[in-house]
Amino acid sequence: MQYQNPVVRGFYPDPSICAANGKFYLVNSSFQYFPGVPLFESEDLVNYKQIGHVLSQKEQVYLEGVRSSGGVFAPTIRFHQGRFYMVTNNNSTNENFYVWTDDIRGNWSAPIVVDQDGIDPSLLFDDGHVYFISNGQDENGTNGVRQCEINIETGERLTPSRLLWTGTGGRYIESPHMYKIGDWYYLMVAEGGTEYGHMITVARSKSVWGPFESCPYNPILTNRNKAPNIIQGIGHGDLVQNTDGNWYMVCLGFRQIHLWQPYHHLGRECFLVPVSFTEDGWITAGIDGTCDDSYEIPGDFIQNRKQVFTFENTSPNLDWIYLRHPVTKNYSIMEDSITLTGSPVTLEEVSSPTFYGIRQIDFAMDCSVHCKFQDAAECFESGITIYMDEQQHYDLALTQKEGKTYAVLKLNIGDIKHEQKRIPLSTNAAKLIIRSDATHYHFFVEENGQEQLLGDAQSRYLSSEVASGFTGVIIGLYAIGEGKSTFHSFCKSYQ
Repeated sequence: MQYQNPVVRGFYPDPSICAANGKFYLVNSSFQYFPGVPLFESEDLVNYKQIGHVLSQKEQVYLEGVRSSGGVFAPTIRFHQGRFYMVTNNNSTNENFYVWTDDIRGNWSAPIVVDQDGIDPSLLFDDGHVYFISNGQDENGTNGVRQCEINIETGERLTPSRLLWTGTGGRYIESPHMYKIGDWYYLMVAEGGTEYGHMITVARSKSVWGPFESCPYNPILTNRNKAPNIIQGIGHGDLVQNTDGNWYMVCLGFRQIHLWQPYHHLGRECFLVPVSFTEDGWITAGIDGTCDDSYEIPGDFIQNRKQVFTFENTSPNLDWIYLRHPVTKNYSIMEDSITLTGSPVTLEEVSSPTFYGIRQIDFAMDCSVHCKFQDAAECFESGITIYMDEQQHYDLALTQKEGKTYAVLKLNIGDIKHEQKRIPLSTNAAKLIIRSDATHYHFFVEENGQEQLLGDAQSRYLSSEVASGFTGVIIGLYAIGEGKSTFHSFCKSYQ
């Protein structure tokens, strides 16, 4: 059967996967958003259903004052003797920690901190030992992959941390994962930075402590020289074997907005690539060492892609996220609507505004929502934001001033805060509409069945190439100031 990449679309970066009980479980980075570390289940490696978040309790993750692209980095999920482990890094507190659960759909444990620096931590269970692996620096300041043995019950280091491998010379060596396959220990990493030079490289050894020999076919997967192709930034991979004995890799990548416009704003997404082994036992990936937009693989499956998202067919505990820890009293969630209570916190602040967001997962989008002021004080504002970070976001909103209601479009790009257009409304309710293609967003307001265009904005100003950072666009419902507003019939459809 044939499948299309990415298999998980939108801002779901740094994928890690494990096999357990005939199924597959996938996790992704979440950075400053809460709940943290989205968790997916799959039966065929192609279709993924979100079943929860690993860090669903405030006490598990510190997010106060965490800037965009701070917070939770690069989780790894592993399954050992009936127990799931998820290990990750809070880059804002400089802590590596892991949590565990015996029930994949239940709550996870309190964090267990490991005293080893670096980011992108991973675990290897091997012959009664547990090894903790991350990137970082040794005592001489050399960057590379470091490893120690730990007590999995307490996180205590049982050995000093030792430098294993410095990679092939690419910058920012990261995403280390170790696998015991046959007689070999394979160490797989990412190099080149999570941008257009991203790549996956491999080394191997007969000992878990090395020395490690670099694969002669490195990099085993990269799209850095693949053009013209909108899929770029391929890297940060994790291996998994299915029940038929075939090997695959999940990895991150991104889709740029046009063949000749190197910008991406949907975030880094999750791709699936077939893996094979050479006669001399080295890992190879893809058909020619690159990631394509589709593959033929064994299996009887149909790739299902959800096209329409409404309040009724989404879950507040799965699909929707908050900026940092939410002030829960400001959210009243019903089956077909949500009422938001505003706060003084704006979208430009590194705090927790009243914000209820869902990821944009494709370029072409129709998004509409009925917004009504339930009660609103002077200068109350509520609407939809196309949000990349504190400085880069486009806001389509209703606002109250001097007893009148207006529809307003505001464009925020870096230090430029611009009100594009403001029009008066006859009532305190209207339909807010956003339509997009790969390169532009188009903003409308509808009142009494009549649409008015408030303006357009280029997607590239929300891209990682302009805004920087590691996240992607979130479509957020928000409220600022003293008052309440109710949103009905939220809908996103993709083409």
